[in-house]
Amino acid sequence: MVIVHEKRQITQNNSYRVLKRLLDIIVAFILLILLFPIIVLIGILIFTFERGPVLFLQQRTGQFNKEFTIIKFRTMERSVINNVHEYVWDGQVPQNFVFRTPDNLTVTKLGAILRKYSLDELPQLINVIKGEMSFVGPRPEILNITKFYDGVQKKRLMVKPGITGFAQVNGRSDINHGLKINFDLYYVDHISLFLDFKIICKTIVLVLTGKGAY
Repeated sequence: MVIVHEKRQITQNNSYRVLKRLLDIIVAFILLILLFPIIVLIGILIFTFERGPVLFLQQRTGQFNKEFTIIKFRTMERSVINNVHEYVWDGQVPQNFVFRTPDNLTVTKLGAILRKYSLDELPQLINVIKGEMSFVGPRPEILNITKFYDGVQKKRLMVKPGITGFAQVNGRSDINHGLKINFDLYYVDHISLFLDFKIICKTIVLVLTGKGAY
């Protein structure tokens, strides 16, 4: 099975894995402290003007196909936050598939701003500290998509999912699934701290411009 073979290959690079984990923990704690006033302010704004839950919790597929609960600020109307994306495919996720928020799920005015500048992702610092995510890696996909992955598509699950990734800095929400898989597999095959650093630098530029976020 491909996933087992690749798992052995990736976990052999212990020095990279340990150093990256150490950096994830240190940087995540520092950012939580520095950004705590902003995080609290966003929570107050959502609670005051949007009512309902401040956080959005959803099951995602993590490293080695393990499920975890991703934490985000709620950006959708509270009446639709429990709606799920349903797909029916045969064999694999189509190459031309583009993930979009369905028309029946309404993004709030505040939520649109949070999404544009990726501020809704800030609570994922908790996921990083818990070891469920890293700062850099393939974005964690929803279960109703990953259950259709074929052997090649599953290779993106060999590394820990990230708050940002190689696919995000090469198109963010604008690219189709085929391109996203290609970018993610490139990352898996060329994984290094230098590549992580380049991705983070490009991510900062994208976040500041708000390009490609929906």
